[in-house]
Amino acid sequence: MVRSMTGYGKHSAHVEDAQIDIEVRSVNHRFLDISTKLPRNLLFIEEKLKRRIKEKLARGRVDIFVTVEGKGLFEKKVDIDYGLLDQYVEKWKEVKDRYQLTGDVSIDMVSKLEDIFTVREVESNTDVLQLALVEAMDIAIEHLLAMRVEEGLRLHDDFEKRLDTITAVLEKLEDKRPRIVEEYREKIRERIEEYAGETLDPDESRVLQEVGLLAEKGDVTEELTRLKAHVHQFRTTLERHEAIGRRLDFVVQEMHREVNTIGSKSNDTEVSEWVVALKSEIEKLKEQVQNIE
Repeated sequence: MVRSMTGYGKHSAHVEDAQIDIEVRSVNHRFLDISTKLPRNLLFIEEKLKRRIKEKLARGRVDIFVTVEGKGLFEKKVDIDYGLLDQYVEKWKEVKDRYQLTGDVSIDMVSKLEDIFTVREVESNTDVLQLALVEAMDIAIEHLLAMRVEEGLRLHDDFEKRLDTITAVLEKLEDKRPRIVEEYREKIRERIEEYAGETLDPDESRVLQEVGLLAEKGDVTEELTRLKAHVHQFRTTLERHEAIGRRLDFVVQEMHREVNTIGSKSNDTEVSEWVVALKSEIEKLKEQVQNIE
């Protein structure tokens, strides 16, 4: 099954009076690369969220965004460092006695000591929170997968059309193959006659044998056979129920190699046009394959 690496999924969960939104986005990447952006007080669940991604996806750059709205998720508590405050009061008394100062320590003075008071957030119910986050994450991933599958179906149709075009061109090349070999043989004979300065005697078997050997080098039968095999392999790979992007990328490289060889063997104008058409279609296949998981 063809599955794109581009997708997006989102879901929300409610815990007490707070709303948690989870967004998952994925784009092309050679491997599976996961990045998270979570509130500091939710970092404890980061690895669990990443594991959920690894269970479902094989490739792609995946970004996870978690945002929290509302005040019911974490309870805020104020802590007072009485030990430090005792030291402040003691020092104030020392200063007062030493310099014969008047006045008492007031609440206003204490409230201005920023290091005396600290505010911390306490999870109201960690188990419930984790369960809600994981469930929301799973649903967001399902939405992302659905989008990747939908995009994959579109790519699958595009692949089939381009493979049909390539197959049609290969059939034209197959029909013209004998003519290509004959034209190549004639060009070799003409070149030899040009350098020899006279027409060759048909009975000169040694020369004709060499012409035949050189003509075989211009035969594209093997390249056409391998190209057909690569097209078949591409089609069958599209039906595999696994990550197929890397396999398809390799097949496209081999297709490109064979077409280049065909182009180097023929000087025929029509064949050259077909080779250009093949290269164009294969290049488009290559571009699309980069988005396949």
